[in-house]
Amino acid sequence: MATTYLTRTAGSTGNRKTWTFSAWIKRSRISNADATQMLFGTHTDASNRLDIGFHNANNFVVKEKLSGTTNIDMTTNELLRDPSAWYHLVVAVDTTQATASNRVKIYINGVQITSFGDETYPSQNYDTLANVSGRTYTVGQEGGNSYYFDGSMSHVNFIDGTAYPATAFGETDSTTGEWKIKTSPSVTYGNNGFFILKDGNSVTDQSGNSNNWTLAAGTLTNTEDCPDNVFATNNPLDFPQSNATFANGNLTWSTTTASQYFWTRSTLGASSGKYYFEAKLSSASSYNHIGITDTSPASATTSLEDGAYNWGYKNSDGYIYNNGSGSSYGSTFTTGDIISVALDLDNNKLYFRKNNDAWNNSGDPTSGATGTGAISITAPASTSTGNYFFCVSDNSSSNNVTWQSNFGNGYFGTTAVSSAGTNASSNGVFEYDVPTGYTALSTKGLNL
Repeated sequence: MATTYLTRTAGSTGNRKTWTFSAWIKRSRISNADATQMLFGTHTDASNRLDIGFHNANNFVVKEKLSGTTNIDMTTNELLRDPSAWYHLVVAVDTTQATASNRVKIYINGVQITSFGDETYPSQNYDTLANVSGRTYTVGQEGGNSYYFDGSMSHVNFIDGTAYPATAFGETDSTTGEWKIKTSPSVTYGNNGFFILKDGNSVTDQSGNSNNWTLAAGTLTNTEDCPDNVFATNNPLDFPQSNATFANGNLTWSTTTASQYFWTRSTLGASSGKYYFEAKLSSASSYNHIGITDTSPASATTSLEDGAYNWGYKNSDGYIYNNGSGSSYGSTFTTGDIISVALDLDNNKLYFRKNNDAWNNSGDPTSGATGTGAISITAPASTSTGNYFFCVSDNSSSNNVTWQSNFGNGYFGTTAVSSAGTNASSNGVFEYDVPTGYTALSTKGLNL
């Protein structure tokens, strides 16, 4: 949603004193240079606005100004900066409460936040800028500025007339102890209430109120990644990713500095199981790799070829590289080619395929312990982290590169997989057939 946002103009005035906003979000861009990203609000000008989102890069904020006076200013000390996590955010407002601290409550993943950097509560019975007839509201942007939210949003609820706790929209899993989504909350929405982005990218209101939203700019992509099943992406927190740019939910990775060697690894890793992954080389340099690693690059001049627990399939010669040496393996590949990777951590074998051709070296990912045509890798327990991660790299001293990764989200960049291959695990959408017994690298896949 980097330049995407929604709008809706309220047709009637509802309860301005009591309301609830709830949303599940997954952040993509996490940087001090992008300090303001808005989730929901309304904006006339800098002196008249209601903002719910992120200021100071990673602090969650609820702020309202009216005629230049700050009436609400709640900034959490807690930082939300994990690009691999879905967060559940709830803002419950009830200015009729006698106790000031009960007038605005913020919940993150089911826990009420009590530690704030800024903590200004509204006066009792204050009328907020929510639920005002004729006022335009936005999701994914502030409204008056380009403070776009960069990431994914799901199950966005707004309640007119009731301040609900987080338990109305989520619950603790009795087995794992994790906070999980209630996909059909039992709530009373009120006149201006709405429920959008439920199980997809639809902005049609699911509350029964017909308070539908409009896509004002950009493109809403329907991703497989959701609060119930978190998929891997490329990791913008790995060093030295300041020399790269991330887009499309961190699934597109482009290097920006020549004469440097480094890679990006998946946000999720695995120590056992069988996983499948695809990536398209959409802009090639002289030397690019796709493969696996046990860790992030140590510096901006760290080559994927040199790591003891790195295995990279190289585009320019078709070799496999590990620990500083390469050996003949498969065909070369270039711009537009899609490379499949099958990682068998039950038998410590690795396989590659180009454009749905036969697996390189007459490989058979379903051959198990025999590892027909496989690359043998070190057992995860003997690596530095105990896990392997999928990765793509730039190893060129003169050119930049762009990789479009598909960890099962069903897209290469902004282009959806048009005719998905078979996938017996039913976990993830891929361009080509997923080998039997393999699945996507996601939280569901890790627990299959």
